[in-house]
Amino acid sequence: MTDDAVPRDTIAVVVRTETVVTRSRFITTLAPAVDREAADAVVAAARGEFHDAGHHCTAMVFGPNGQRERSNDDGEPAGTAGAPMLAVLRGAELTDVVAVVTRYFGGTLLGAGGLVRAYGGAVTAAVERATRLARRPVARFELSAAHEDAGRLEHWLRTWAETHDRLGADTISPGTYDASGARFALAVPLPQVPALRAELASSGISHHLEDRGREIRAVPD
Repeated sequence: MTDDAVPRDTIAVVVRTETVVTRSRFITTLAPAVDREAADAVVAAARGEFHDAGHHCTAMVFGPNGQRERSNDDGEPAGTAGAPMLAVLRGAELTDVVAVVTRYFGGTLLGAGGLVRAYGGAVTAAVERATRLARRPVARFELSAAHEDAGRLEHWLRTWAETHDRLGADTISPGTYDASGARFALAVPLPQVPALRAELASSGISHHLEDRGREIRAVPD
């Protein structure tokens, strides 16, 4: 992913929905999951909660731009459950998320087309109820100053954050003070980095700005 690429959204919290198709119940658990281990824990929890269900079909997507995908039909005819579930997540441009659709058979066979529509529709219903969490690439910095400049620098930082749009609550850490001075951890959306550098340079406050790399964080959208 390039520095200016916009990563996919994820979801904020677990969503649980239920749909009924020809008396078959489809219970969807849609949850945030940052990796395969977290997703597997969600799947295991659903299996334990609905231990008497016939199927627990899954779809999961990981990575800033959804580079890694997995799905499982869990005994349903191949391609009728996991694939349509995954297609919904892909179409919604979500990542770091797992969907588990638990099916209780209602006594009537739905056929391949009916299963595709039922499983896809079950995940669609959950996605529509989910709270999306926008994420953006941020640059991480450590900003430090000697004791005689620490107070001015902290005041400058707070003022700077208040006058720039799209800065999250965790843009600036509370700061740590020790014998050498003060240090602040910053997480700045990439479009704001040039302004930070330029305005710090013209602030007249002696400081040291150290680049600590990039990461993906939730920021105001």
